[in-house]
Amino acid sequence: MPQFTTITFIFLALCTATIAKPSNFRHRHSSSSSSSSSSSTNANYTRVCDASRYARLGLNMSDFAFCNASLPYGERARDLVKRMTLHEKVRQLGDLAYGVPRLGLPEYEWWSEALHGVSNVGPGTFFDEKVPGATSFPTVILMAAAFNESLWKTVGEAVSTEARAMHNLGRAGLTYWSPNINVVRDPRWGRTLETPGEDPFVVGRYAVNYVRGLQDVKGADHHTGDPNQRPLKVSSCCKHYAAYDVDKWLGVDRFHFDARVRQQDMEETFLRPFEMCVKDGDVSSVMCSYNRVDGIPTCADPNLLKDTIRGEWDLHGYIVSDCDSIEVMVKYHEFLGDTPEEAAARSLKAGLDLDCGVYYTNFTAGAVTKGKVREREIDTSLKYLYVVLMRLGFFDGSPEFKSLGKDDICNESNIALALQAAREGIVLLKNNQTLPLSKDSAKTLAVIGPHANATEAMIGNYAGIPCRYTAPIDGFSRYGKVTYRAGCADIACKNESIIFPALRAAKRADATIILAGLDLSVESEGLDRTDLVLPGYQTQLINQVAEVAKGPVVLVILSAGGVDISFAKKNPKIGGILWAGYPGEEGGQAIADVVFGKYNPGGRLPLTWHTAGYVDLLPMTSMPLRPIPSLDYPGRTYKFFNGSVVYPFGYGLSYTRFNYSLPPATRFIDLKVENFDYCHDLNYSSDAKRPPCPAMPVEDLDCSHDIDFEVEVTNVGDWDGSDVVLVYSKPPEGILDTYIKQLIGFERVFVRAGDTKKVHFKINTCKGLEIVDYAAYHVLPAGSHSIVIGDDIESFPFQVNFS
Repeated sequence: MPQFTTITFIFLALCTATIAKPSNFRHRHSSSSSSSSSSSTNANYTRVCDASRYARLGLNMSDFAFCNASLPYGERARDLVKRMTLHEKVRQLGDLAYGVPRLGLPEYEWWSEALHGVSNVGPGTFFDEKVPGATSFPTVILMAAAFNESLWKTVGEAVSTEARAMHNLGRAGLTYWSPNINVVRDPRWGRTLETPGEDPFVVGRYAVNYVRGLQDVKGADHHTGDPNQRPLKVSSCCKHYAAYDVDKWLGVDRFHFDARVRQQDMEETFLRPFEMCVKDGDVSSVMCSYNRVDGIPTCADPNLLKDTIRGEWDLHGYIVSDCDSIEVMVKYHEFLGDTPEEAAARSLKAGLDLDCGVYYTNFTAGAVTKGKVREREIDTSLKYLYVVLMRLGFFDGSPEFKSLGKDDICNESNIALALQAAREGIVLLKNNQTLPLSKDSAKTLAVIGPHANATEAMIGNYAGIPCRYTAPIDGFSRYGKVTYRAGCADIACKNESIIFPALRAAKRADATIILAGLDLSVESEGLDRTDLVLPGYQTQLINQVAEVAKGPVVLVILSAGGVDISFAKKNPKIGGILWAGYPGEEGGQAIADVVFGKYNPGGRLPLTWHTAGYVDLLPMTSMPLRPIPSLDYPGRTYKFFNGSVVYPFGYGLSYTRFNYSLPPATRFIDLKVENFDYCHDLNYSSDAKRPPCPAMPVEDLDCSHDIDFEVEVTNVGDWDGSDVVLVYSKPPEGILDTYIKQLIGFERVFVRAGDTKKVHFKINTCKGLEIVDYAAYHVLPAGSHSIVIGDDIESFPFQVNFS
């Protein structure tokens, strides 16, 4: 991985950072000094518009209207941009904005990351003796498994508090290019750990809550007033837009891939989380991806950027490229034979405001002088950028965050939250009356496997430096006497010679815990999988240990994507199986707490675990989600795949048992339609009964009606615990080319043993029951829909009529 050095006004010091994103296109740049630099590396930077600061620079702040705090941000940004020359403007269009010394405008580095904690990926953030680390929460795929919206927002709030504290200490920026909200279309995708899974609704709700946690300033009402005046705690970014989910698979990489996507899938799956992020989360940035969509690079597609994000969805913020995407367009996609100037012009006109890279900085002025783009296109993008910085307090300061400092980073409450997030996400996959283990009967423990002493593997990527690590052997040491044997030298587990010491330990212990799975050497950015099995001799290690173990055997899988562990599921000598994702810095403690019953697991799988043979049925590069009968391709995700699986989406057990009941509720809706000429036809199976008016376009309906009902959740077991109530809809029977079922609501609820809790759902009829037809129209079908609670545990028909 290349390294670079850069100086930014935030750092006030020369620092070196390592880029974690593997790419040949990483041009970095350094500058001699920031106009606001200080000789002290510990100095805090406060704000641009400080009269004393301007006086030190020999300038009068009152001469600059962009520092007049009584003016709207848009007017101030317009004033700032009008004062710049073309040369000065283009030097603000890269992730390193060089500033304008004659205007008192300092440098700013836009690129920082906060996927599941403040990261050191990107030059905007760094760690040193002053700030040695930040809380590393579980990777996103495990937090998604909690199905807990309040948890997602709370984690976002904790991360943004640490980010603001680091900013005050001169170690971090204000703009964070997180979260990753790409839907996991294929189980082989290497970046699954960064995402909330395969369901677009869950992904979208995660985005909304995490973004709100990062951005919202408490007390600032985000429902009224001008959203471009709304203050931001930090700026969040939803990425990678759009249809991005191939990194490097059998010779195909993200820098060359052209995603051929049906518009139906685009509307229904790939765009939906981004629309939710922009409309409901009010995110202040969206990042476009490396790939092409139907031949056009996403960062140069005006339909995707200017028309959709900016126009239809009304983004209040800026659009940024994935790093060096414009260079990728020229050198890898060779799009339309563009020169660098032509590519920069094309991207600007498409609506791309900021280039993570140097192409805008180096080539946009030439594009203007050659008449390929107008200077006012640059002005427009700069205004979007500076309004976001003003909302962040970059110009005027943020008094509400001024007191944050070192005590707000890696404090006990945030570490406890990291532990709780890991516990909530862990999924119990199998339990043959083995779990939880008892401290009285399991006094000696054999902790075995390549992840038994995991540290860095638990935090995944985009992780920064954690406050500390609690490895599994440390967590289990608090419950019994641990004998640790790796059994494998590493995850690849290519040498079976060290399995024998693990067998010997299992023969002597009261209980054996095997920690196996994957890591970033198998699934990561820039690396997709080619199979769904455990690497090397891991399966042999697990089977042989289970065969000889004296006491009960528990298998714990650390991974992002699913693994075909059918052998362990069927093996009666393996009494319990847990999936722990990549559980963050406190992962070892969380796993041990679940195994010994200090915490009752309630997580659910956020993606389908397919059998190993699934990958032999279709290439990773096949983009349609629906089955392709002519090619014998199966469907993708639980919404369109109806074959056998290892574990289905939403699966998860508990140490207790829950029963559901549905009180009476309104289960029909009669929609008044003024003109039946707008009836929309649908494709039906030959034996289906076709309604007189099969469907109506959603845009032609009054969509103010709700499906309003309660689910009574009763804990009929002996343990207090949390249950995740999943609500699906199924379309009327006989409609072709639509989903099998789709998630429309979920709620995590804690219920004490013997108690009942009521969970209220209020789901908009159009959003909950609509389908996207073959021509990408959003329509509401007539007929009997099914509302399904859980895995067909409870259901009721919901009738939609048009009259």
